[in-house]
Amino acid sequence: MKGIITIDGPVASGKSTLARLLAKRLNFLYLDTGAMYRAVALQAQRYGVNLTEIPTLWKLCRNLDLDFRPDGEKTRLYMGEEDISMAIRTPEIDMLSSEISAVKEVRDAMTDLQRKIGRAGNLVAEGRDMGTDVFPNAEYKFFLTAPIEVRAERRYIERVNRGETVSLDDVKKGLKQRDYQDETRAIAPLRPAKDARIIDTTALRPHQVLEKILEEVSPGGR
Repeated sequence: MKGIITIDGPVASGKSTLARLLAKRLNFLYLDTGAMYRAVALQAQRYGVNLTEIPTLWKLCRNLDLDFRPDGEKTRLYMGEEDISMAIRTPEIDMLSSEISAVKEVRDAMTDLQRKIGRAGNLVAEGRDMGTDVFPNAEYKFFLTAPIEVRAERRYIERVNRGETVSLDDVKKGLKQRDYQDETRAIAPLRPAKDARIIDTTALRPHQVLEKILEEVSPGGR
């Protein structure tokens, strides 16, 4: 699939920041698939939809009106005319989105939508199964990773900067639980694609990871 770059990895590995930077540099569309599942989780929470209510979940997914809109250096997610960018970034939605993403009907609906968006090409798709399941024939695939201690510190700082009161230990426990859910789910578990380049971001700043990827996807054209 020409013009499609996938970036997968666990929570707080740096993939969201990198995907935004890469899309901006290449003038590609940035597809935050994790935010899409969070939107499903938010709607399910708001309407009190249980994970066992499969027909209702499927209908909820099919009726979602999602729109990514640029906002300076960031991209904001709208559901209809509501900006849900912050509403989907809570610990509760984080865990619920992981559970919901394991429901086959939800994944089928979201995968269909993601592939539809990707048909035009020139796309940086970020998530957990972009290179393995959604876009298995993508032109370039990357998998970002870092030890749990490093990722927990990053997420802790991020949440404190948002004004939350949280302990580093609780953040680490939450990440371990999320990793376990993502890696052991029966449908499209978190793992690197066989042809993905794995990049450990532990000692790298975002711009350094960006340069590594640009060397492969745009040699001589940076």
